[in-house]
Order: sequence, then C-alpha cells, then structure tokens
Amino acid sequence: QVQLVESGGGLVQPGGSLRLSCIASGSIFSIYSMGWFRQAPGKQRELVATITRDGSTNYADSVKGRFTISRDNAKKTVWLQMNSLKPEDTADYFCNSNLWARGTSSVATFWGQGTQVTVSA
Repeated sequence: QVQLVESGGGLVQPGGSLRLSCIASGSIFSIYSMGWFRQAPGKQRELVATITRDGSTNYADSVKGRFTISRDNAKKTVWLQMNSLKPEDTADYFCNSNLWARGTSSVATFWGQGTQVTVSA
C-alpha cells in the first residue's frame, strides 16, 4: 500500500511563508516525478509545481519566484517552500507522485489527502 502524507499547512498572514512536506511510504520500487497541486473552493485543481527525479522543475506562472519545490530521493520526500504568500494562494494543497509500486506492472499516479493553506490577515 502506497501512501503520500502531507504536512505543514496552516494559517499565515499575507507576505508570510509556509513549508509543506510530503513523504511517500509503502512498497515502492521507484519514484519518478513528484509535485504539488492545489484546489481553491469552487475551483478546479491546478498544478503548482513539479520536480523530476533528476531535479528538473516546473512552476505555475502564478507562483514563479515565490515558491520553490525540492526533493530528497533517498527520503522519498518532496517539499514546497512558499514565500510572499497572497490571499489567492489559499487552497487545499495536494502532493502528487508518479511512481512504480512493487507488485505492479506500470507507473501510476498517487495523491495525498491534502493540507489546507489559508492566507489571511
């Protein structure tokens, strides 16, 4: 059973910072990409940032220059450092990974349960 568990969400004032963490656990053969998506109330889930196994990154235009994604392959962990937070960053943030679980024949996409981020004065 593969699990992605996020942590680090919370309430922060505009201009503040938060660091989200996501740890993958379970019977995993290999992890390929990892990333963060978010979903605000009444809106569709959107990509925030992704990172490949070799460290190549991709960011949504709305977070470029403010958010930084990083990962530790040995720890099966991905982080999202969020700086200069804005009220429009308020959303549930979901960890995502494309990985190959042991006992399966192909790469599949897994999701965490989400962590809430609220940016408000």
